[in-house]
Amino acid sequence: MKKIAFKLTVGTVFLLAPTFALTDEAAQQMVQEALPVMHYTCASIAEEANGDEEFVVAVVGKMTALSLYNRQINIEDHATTDEEKAQLREAFIAALSEGCAADKNALLGGVVDNAVKSTLGL
Repeated sequence: MKKIAFKLTVGTVFLLAPTFALTDEAAQQMVQEALPVMHYTCASIAEEANGDEEFVVAVVGKMTALSLYNRQINIEDHATTDEEKAQLREAFIAALSEGCAADKNALLGGVVDNAVKSTLGL
């Protein structure tokens, strides 16, 4: 998978992740949807996707949503303007790329969670 394509598609996931005021049932559903993809590493997602950017976006989106929910984060508390959102997007992409570059065998869920954490200064 090309690094540029990864950056463009995954970067949008971070800002499209919903804000969370979920019911217990909705939260359980989100967890159930994320569990089947939590086994991916940085390398295995690229291999499985085989160039399918939508697949990567869907997987990273589930992981990002779970990370934001677990940390009880509302993106609107961190960015409200288009400029602020663009800055968060770039920071998230950089953190995600750095995490995967540092260890291609790292679990992607951990890299996503660390990228969320560092992007938001947590």
